[in-house]
Formats: sequence, structure tokens, C-alpha cells
Amino acid sequence: MTQDNSSQDNAAGQTGGGDLFNTAAGWVLFAGVVGLGLSILSGKYFHGDKPERPEKLGYVIEGVVEENAGPAEMSMAEALNTMPAAELIAAGEKAYSKCQSCHTIDAGGANGIGPNLGGVMGGPVAAKGGFAYSAELKAMGGTWDWDKMDAWLKNPKAYVSGTKMSFAGLSKVEDRAAIAAYLNSKGANLPMPVAAAAAPAEGEAAAPAAGETPAAAETPAP
Repeated sequence: MTQDNSSQDNAAGQTGGGDLFNTAAGWVLFAGVVGLGLSILSGKYFHGDKPERPEKLGYVIEGVVEENAGPAEMSMAEALNTMPAAELIAAGEKAYSKCQSCHTIDAGGANGIGPNLGGVMGGPVAAKGGFAYSAELKAMGGTWDWDKMDAWLKNPKAYVSGTKMSFAGLSKVEDRAAIAAYLNSKGANLPMPVAAAAAPAEGEAAAPAAGETPAAAETPAP
């Protein structure tokens, strides 16, 4: 009997030791799973696994021009004064070939896909009789001046949302100026705008205005 009880006690001790080991191993495995799960969750929440590039790097310093920024586009007035009027109109007549499939330009010409453009410069917007303009273009009102025609020729749909005109526009201000000058020669003859004079460089005297004579330099008294 003593021997049998001892065997049972040994078996129980071995079983108890195995259970303790399995319990410890289970806790270690559980802790590892929890740690891995928390690491994944924190990475998703804080985007640690996918660092994002900010929209703007560093700080913006006022007065510093970006390296890749190209030269600023000249104004419509400057583009209209880059060459003699006759040459500009001739260039506009050539560039107008992009428009003639939809528009006639001679005074009294018929409307086509687009309205007749005779005398359009200086005339009221959306006013050619017999043409069905969009409500948005009618609502713009006013007259076709140089700046308005410049914006229209650059991107009609961006300038007047809802316009029926499908023309993509002219990206170069020189082309827009040439066509506007050609349109202007067909009726209105609006005066050409005068380009603003460039600011003199530091230390240089401003150029005299047209018709003015430069002032004589002052001489010190003897």
C-alpha cells in the first residue's frame, strides 16, 4: 500500500508540473499575441507604417521665388504692344483659322455653329441676333473689351461655366492678343491699351513720359 501511494504521489507531482508549464507557456503566448496586436493597431492609427509626405516641405519664406517657377505671363496690354498693329492683325488673321470652322467674321455674316463675330469687339456680350446663347453667357452682360476677350479666349468654359462653346482655349497670351486685334479690326477698332512702363531698377532714373523732356541736371552753385 505504501508503494502504491508513493507512485500515485509521483504521478500527481508530474501532472502538476506539466500543468504549471503549460499555464506559463500559455500566458507567454497570450502576451505575445497582445503585443503584436497593439503594435499593428498603433501603426494603423498613427500611420507609422506608412509615413506620409507633407503637402509643403519646410517653411514658406516670403519674397523667395520657387526654383521651378517660370517667368510670369505678360499682360494682354503688353502682348498687344509687342509688335506694330498691322503685323499683330496679320498674325491674328492667320491664327483665326482655328475659329473659322464655327464663326464667320465679316459684318452681316451668317451665324454658324457659333455666332458671327463681325464687330464683336466693343459690342455687347451675347447680342448677335438669331443665335441661341447659353443663359450663363447672357447673364455675364457688359461689352467685349480687351481683358474680357483675353479671359474668354484663354478658357471659355472656365470663364463662363455652362457656355456652349467647346473650344479648349489658347494658352499663349500672344495668340490671344493677335486674334483679339484681328477681331477688333473687323468693326469696332477699340483703342489699343497702353502697357504699363516697367519700374526702373534701383539707382536708375524713371524714363520720362511721352511728350516730356528730361529735366536738366542741377549743378552745384559756384
